[in-house]
Amino acid sequence: MQAELDLSSHRSAVGDGTIRDAAPALKSDLRDYIRKVGYIQGGELLPLDDTSLAAHELLHAVDVVARSNRPSDDEQLYVLGLLRGADEGDRPAPGEVPDSLTDARGLAYAEAIDAYRRDLSTWLDDNPDPNARTTLETLSNHLKRVEALDGAISLSESETLVNATRDIYAALSDDDLDALALADDRLAALF
Repeated sequence: MQAELDLSSHRSAVGDGTIRDAAPALKSDLRDYIRKVGYIQGGELLPLDDTSLAAHELLHAVDVVARSNRPSDDEQLYVLGLLRGADEGDRPAPGEVPDSLTDARGLAYAEAIDAYRRDLSTWLDDNPDPNARTTLETLSNHLKRVEALDGAISLSESETLVNATRDIYAALSDDDLDALALADDRLAALF
């Protein structure tokens, strides 16, 4: 069974207080959810979903805002928007991300994609595909770079990594060689 994310109690807590007050319990629940998420169910590979991406991003964004002495209105509104929709898989568009939270998104997406990459690698052990394995290794190299930069990549690069990961899934789930070529092209364009 796939992990469930319910943020309703945290929305209430923020409504009754501040993001900083609600942050410890929210971050704890997000970490629990992230630990439980898996991308293989009954031997079937699952896609990288927006709920997982939003949960990772919310964890990082809440941390930035809670640690800030004077978070901006844009930062707080962005976190509230994430909190409002993360458990429904609502992921804000890149244009909505405040500049101060761009690195948080970059690092969050890299962590989410890396968790997916680990499960995908396990799945490929049982379902060998040398071409997909090569593309996955290229993706892994990009993720290491993002982590070394502490998430300091552009929003378009973050989205490219998400799209390339989803292309790999499409290639494997639909036996779509064009999707794998698209993933390779997306990743090659990042260098």
